[in-house]
Amino acid sequence: MILLDGKKTSADIKEEIALEVRELKNNEHKTPHLAAIIVGNNGASITYVNAKVKACERVGFESTLIRLPEDISEEDLLNEIAILNVDNDIDGFIVQLPLPKHIDEQKVIMAVDPDKDVDGFHPTNVGKMALNLPTFISATPFGILELLDRYQVETSGKHVVVLGRSHIVGSPMSILLSQKRKVGNATVTMCHSRTKNLKEITLQADIIVTAIGIPEFLKADMVKNNVTVIDVGITRLADPSKKSGFRLVGDVAFNEVAEKSEFITPVPGGVGPMTIAMLLKNTLLACKRKK
Repeated sequence: MILLDGKKTSADIKEEIALEVRELKNNEHKTPHLAAIIVGNNGASITYVNAKVKACERVGFESTLIRLPEDISEEDLLNEIAILNVDNDIDGFIVQLPLPKHIDEQKVIMAVDPDKDVDGFHPTNVGKMALNLPTFISATPFGILELLDRYQVETSGKHVVVLGRSHIVGSPMSILLSQKRKVGNATVTMCHSRTKNLKEITLQADIIVTAIGIPEFLKADMVKNNVTVIDVGITRLADPSKKSGFRLVGDVAFNEVAEKSEFITPVPGGVGPMTIAMLLKNTLLACKRKK
């Protein structure tokens, strides 16, 4: 069993990005600049955005954090996005999700300039991704592709089963892995809450990507030997034995599934760290496009 170490791989990617940034600066090119908008006081969102700011500092990017109140109107938020769209110093920006219930998330996503949409959520970028055209691939699927590539996990001709059909992970992963690309050329089955005979399907899989948010859902009796498992889920479970009072688990019953796996991602430390690294990679791409 080989652990797909997202923590180490993301650190390697950040080093590569930092080297490119130094070269850009030596050639008197502008420094990549990532901005983030966060609305309200969601603890997980604040932690995540702060990690993005810290990652920007590590690789030599400039970063801007715009914190807005929970009760901001949709119109005022759209005005903030419009300002970033026309700011030539900002190469890319994100609007941290989820947003308060009174704001239409889709309207916000649509308002972001596709050329600055480093999250890869705008329909223009999703469409380009589906057509296998150069674009920003959203960070989590992009990170999964990178992990599979760097660990030389063969996908061509393999049967991939994707659990979950979200627009952020499941749906784009099913498209990307079926495309004619280096990490692709797979036969993909996408499963979801209405799928019947799920165990029969997962037992056929050479590679399983699970992003359903149900803790330890995928058990050893649902996978065949030498499977590759990519666990995107992360759930906090109460655990009195831990100092924090909780433990983080994925969608996979890790200890039992790992025994049957050829490759597997841990939780935490697998897909999660890759997400920020690929957001930085998209921002660098946005900056270089201007050149």
